[in-house]
Amino acid sequence: MGRPAGGGAGEAGTGAGGAAPAAWMREAIRLSREGCAAGKGGPFGAVVVETAGARIVGRGCNEVLASNDPTAHAEVVAIREASRALSRFHLAGCELFTSCEPCPMCLAAAYWARIDRIWYANTRADAAGIGFQDDFLYEEFAAPPARRRLPLVQVLREEALAAFEEWARSPGRRIY
Repeated sequence: MGRPAGGGAGEAGTGAGGAAPAAWMREAIRLSREGCAAGKGGPFGAVVVETAGARIVGRGCNEVLASNDPTAHAEVVAIREASRALSRFHLAGCELFTSCEPCPMCLAAAYWARIDRIWYANTRADAAGIGFQDDFLYEEFAAPPARRRLPLVQVLREEALAAFEEWARSPGRRIY
């Protein structure tokens, strides 16, 4: 993992263990360009930085096309790698540097991972300008479930509750 390639002087302020945020962001941007040039997916890159050690513990570029996985966004790839590297699913003490403002899925992943801070370069409006339309997701989430384009239909709740009850009684359960 380690330090970003091509570090350099940063913008005002510091983060991630005292390193300039620009150095970590440059690595995310480098990954976005590299992954796109390799045909892995869109022009998005991300790194997870452990703030105490000021080191990259996870890297990712968008791999949606290469993996045929719609969840293989740069942020998710970087978070998965960081979790494996640190052997934990909560990434408190880490910051996410991403070449673009996260989509709702990636933002939710950062929340689930307990990331301390997200730094981003391009905005979601910039992404929309090249054809990535995340705004419809924000609109969908704000709409009542009955008015969303993707129907949510509940079935067999009572049977499914049995699994929840078993889990609630399990002495080995871990809340995450």
